[in-house]
Amino acid sequence: MPMHIRLATAADKQAWDGYVLAHPEGTAYQLWAWREAVASAYGFAAVYLLAEEGGQVRGVLPLVDFRVPLRGAALISLPYCDAGGILADDGTVAGALLAQARVLGRERGVSCRIRSIASLADAGINLTDKVRMVLDLPTGSDALLASLKAKLRSQVNKPQRDGLTARLGGDELVADFYRIFAENMRDLGSPVHSRSWIKAIVAHYGERARLAVVATPAGEPAAAGVILLHPTTVSIPWASSLRRFNRLNPNMLLYWTFLAHAAENGYKRFDFGRSTPGEGTYRFKEQWGARPQPLYWYEPDRREPASVPAIAAGPSRKRELAAALWRRLPPAGANALGPRIRKYISL
Repeated sequence: MPMHIRLATAADKQAWDGYVLAHPEGTAYQLWAWREAVASAYGFAAVYLLAEEGGQVRGVLPLVDFRVPLRGAALISLPYCDAGGILADDGTVAGALLAQARVLGRERGVSCRIRSIASLADAGINLTDKVRMVLDLPTGSDALLASLKAKLRSQVNKPQRDGLTARLGGDELVADFYRIFAENMRDLGSPVHSRSWIKAIVAHYGERARLAVVATPAGEPAAAGVILLHPTTVSIPWASSLRRFNRLNPNMLLYWTFLAHAAENGYKRFDFGRSTPGEGTYRFKEQWGARPQPLYWYEPDRREPASVPAIAAGPSRKRELAAALWRRLPPAGANALGPRIRKYISL
């Protein structure tokens, strides 16, 4: 029976998620919940492609019709994360899904942007030199702690000895998470996602989204983050800590809380997210034992010299100036304006 590729509908949610959850290379970003969160928080329409053969799912490609006023549109897989991309039984299915995405892009007069954790044949030039940092997890938090170098174990244990505490939960932690997240993003000079986006993620992912908040001995929230759970891989899309508490190292306890949870519950990998090799976040993740894996970001109909990666360059002068100006905004102004801008930033 020939393979058929079509647009997925709400009736396909269970079959879609079943395929993603069973695939060893699947990620939580590819689950149907990401589509629902994008639609409910930011209003962008989904274009999710489903490959079937004999009534069985053979592959999926989640795309979002991402439209920016005055700047045009693109079909992106996926916005707001490192990678969505194609998940398929084999290269033939992956190629067919990519071909269909290109057809849809041409019909709509927009480009396709595929962010993948795997290289794709005939997709063009990889436009980034960024990597994702992935740690293979042992079974159990004791084994994980024992695998760390002595200096890192000391850094993990110190916040707890100093009286810091960590809570792991769900929607009840959104308010504390968002206060930390918003302040940290302003300090970084970057617009913050809306609170409705975080609430949508937690609501649609349910038990597959966990939040953690680390508090000082005085009970002040100092660091917080979100993890998304796939049966094989835990991803951490957002983590923040407040600079005024850096001396207490709440960030170490935050990451340990997530890593210990993943190891105790049988997850095989922890994806720390994207980094630029050699930079500070890369070294922070590397100290845990994480190893770099290439990210593959494609615009299939784009052609340019491989020696000039389009998304690999460092921050521009304009971007640095914009970040400096953003840091000078009062918190209320940054929190009000940030989500309106962040909606249209796809990374």
